[in-house]
Amino acid sequence: MLSEVLTRKAPEKSPRQWTQRLDGALTHPVWGYGLFLLVLFLIFQAIYTFASVPMDLIDGVFGVLSQAVATSLPEGVLTDLLAEGIIPGIGGVVIFIPQIVLLFAFIAMLEETGYMSRVVFIMDRLMRPFGLSGKSVVPLISGVACAIPAVMATRSIDQWKDRLVTIMVVPLTSCSARLPVYTLLIALVVPDAYVWGFINLQGLALLSMYLLGFASALVAAILFKVFLKAKQSSFLIMELPTYKWPRWQNIGLILWEKVKVFVWEAGKIIMALSIVLWVMASYGPPGRIQEAVAAAEAQGLTEEQVASVSLENSFIGIVGKAIEPAIEPLGYDWQIGIALITSFAAREVFVSSMATIYSVGEDFEEGSTMLERMRAEINPHTGLPVYTLATGLSLMIFYAFAMQCMSTLAIVKRETKSWKWPIIQFVYMTALAYVSAFLVYQGFS
Repeated sequence: MLSEVLTRKAPEKSPRQWTQRLDGALTHPVWGYGLFLLVLFLIFQAIYTFASVPMDLIDGVFGVLSQAVATSLPEGVLTDLLAEGIIPGIGGVVIFIPQIVLLFAFIAMLEETGYMSRVVFIMDRLMRPFGLSGKSVVPLISGVACAIPAVMATRSIDQWKDRLVTIMVVPLTSCSARLPVYTLLIALVVPDAYVWGFINLQGLALLSMYLLGFASALVAAILFKVFLKAKQSSFLIMELPTYKWPRWQNIGLILWEKVKVFVWEAGKIIMALSIVLWVMASYGPPGRIQEAVAAAEAQGLTEEQVASVSLENSFIGIVGKAIEPAIEPLGYDWQIGIALITSFAAREVFVSSMATIYSVGEDFEEGSTMLERMRAEINPHTGLPVYTLATGLSLMIFYAFAMQCMSTLAIVKRETKSWKWPIIQFVYMTALAYVSAFLVYQGFS
């Protein structure tokens, strides 16, 4: 009936014709994946290239602010709390806003232009051999931003077992909360050097972590398919839009919302934990810190060594020493162990926890940044730097796989209506993280 009543005449070089020509390359069974990897490579290279200057500036500003508070305000508990707890803790997260902005700006541009729909299309073709539904592509890709909306996005999957498999593997994709952890550790252990004159090693390392997360999600999907005996996945039906120039106002609004959520939501947790951490790091059982410091001073130890002894005998030091035997095979000391515990609230808290721990007892007259203090940290048992290549890689692998997010577990419980699946998810991801981190540390030591 339409053929009798409808007349359609396409103009030359219509948007649809240009779309079809571009799709011939961007959705090609071979070149499509190569071009997508190239886009990812350029994004992560740009993140490290363009974000380094504002990050160094922010790091320096918070260092100066801590120094100014410590020297201008009267000595006391409140001054120490501000200079050693709250300011370093918040600064440890604010420093990563430039990278968060760049990452979401590129993702928003890919969505606005219509290319992200092509990514979903070609990834559906890739994921079917792993037994995942074509509709699982959207949750896995949105998991790069945050696992919470990604888990909620699985509601579009019709079959329950397919949806459950997707829920169980989505947290393995590297979310934006892992970005501060990755970038801090990469800056510590990966040299800021170029290969062939244009490939930045730090950007390449960051890209590798994101690819590792996605690959591990696909492998885990196969295992869960076998475990749950899920049937063949449903088909993906979607319309590919024509390509368009991005609307910059939309991108600006997206960036504003993402940064506001990142700073405000993470900031509330970080503010509370920074205060708790500072109190635990500044106080200990009655008389214990004073006795340890007096003994250290009698031995003629330096100020840095005395500060370390004081921290070891605080409440936080006692907790860290208690868990140190369990994490020592991974290359971690008790200070890293404390950050592992606190970052269970949210992964990005790892950075602010390290900033607070390494600021307690710090001589702010020197004006050193958090990165400089962490680079200078020495293992008293080996005499070597704490953050070696083996330790840094082990930590990155641990955070790539570990379920360090209470909010995600709560959402999984709500979506599955059972505590069974979040408990299974926490156990398998933690075990995978521990074993993988152990193998990486032992292999690179």
